[in-house]
Amino acid sequence: MTRNLGILTSGGDCPGLNAAIRGVCKPAIAEFGFTAVGFRDGFRGLMQDRILRLDNAALSGILTEGGTILGTSRDKPNKMPVGEQTLDMTGVMVETYEKHQLDALVCLGGGGTQKNARLLMDKGLNVVTLPKTIDNDVGVTDMTFGFDTALAIATDAIDKLHSTATSHHRIIVVEIMGHRAGWLALGAGVAGGADVILIPEIPYDLEAVAGAIRARSKAGKRFSIVAVAEGAMSKKEMKAFDEAKQRKSDAKNKADKQKAKDELAMLDAARGDHTVHLTHLLEEMVGMEARLTILGHLQRGGTPSAADRLLATQLGTKAAECLDKEQYGVMIALKGQEAVPVPLEEVAGNRKVVPLDHAWVHTARRVGTCLGDG
Repeated sequence: MTRNLGILTSGGDCPGLNAAIRGVCKPAIAEFGFTAVGFRDGFRGLMQDRILRLDNAALSGILTEGGTILGTSRDKPNKMPVGEQTLDMTGVMVETYEKHQLDALVCLGGGGTQKNARLLMDKGLNVVTLPKTIDNDVGVTDMTFGFDTALAIATDAIDKLHSTATSHHRIIVVEIMGHRAGWLALGAGVAGGADVILIPEIPYDLEAVAGAIRARSKAGKRFSIVAVAEGAMSKKEMKAFDEAKQRKSDAKNKADKQKAKDELAMLDAARGDHTVHLTHLLEEMVGMEARLTILGHLQRGGTPSAADRLLATQLGTKAAECLDKEQYGVMIALKGQEAVPVPLEEVAGNRKVVPLDHAWVHTARRVGTCLGDG
């Protein structure tokens, strides 16, 4: 009897998604007797019943392609923009699932996707997920696919910035993605030889950063590279956030809670030009010309690295094995060298940040990199 599989990609795009789609579907079709359909543009496509038949022809040649042949979106099942409203559309998605007589739905995505897949699981759908994100911040898994490629891109950018920084004797600030986790900035900063690395997990003191650059200048080093994670905060900013969070937690009525919530939103919005402000401040404090480079979505693009293709394929084939065994409600995680299913309950809402005692942190300090904390 033929079994039916649905698959979607959700959240930000990243290299390795197509390799993962292929890794799931090829063994599911050829070895385990499934038919496969992909839903376009994430959970929105599941709501709207927009599909792509995933047969061998559709899967051919996609291993090396970046992005996702299915398209993606950040729409959430329970907070779906529909016209001018935001509605809970999980019921409609359940209907689509049942219409296609699906035996399971595979969701490829980051932390938000894991939580959204959990919502559908709670509605009775058989769900298996895979961890993708350039941020490497999905809990329980050692690595997410997409990270290795983005790490290489960010490192290559830092390599290239060294020559212009040296030529013009400048401070070059480079903003690196990572949301609220510092894996990408830390890894690229160490690999690229950045002189200062600022990550969300270690609130920085601005004077300590300026002091490190001045010390380099006195030692005859006439340039500095500052790698900054997009979620990095100064100690002053962190204190303001913590105090606003505490006010929200302590609020006794709806009005005070909303006021604190609005304050948090305002603080978060103000951080949009954080690295611009930081660059200007360092120029003033150190007395050297400073320039900012924001890598942005460049880090999401391009051909996936060999490591990401391998990881995505390994996790995908393990997902197909779980589908065959009717092992649902799991995310396929990397543990050491093995792909293993872990309960989705352990993953949803579990963000993996850089531990302060992580080997990369120790490595950075031992080669003299300033992490902004003195």
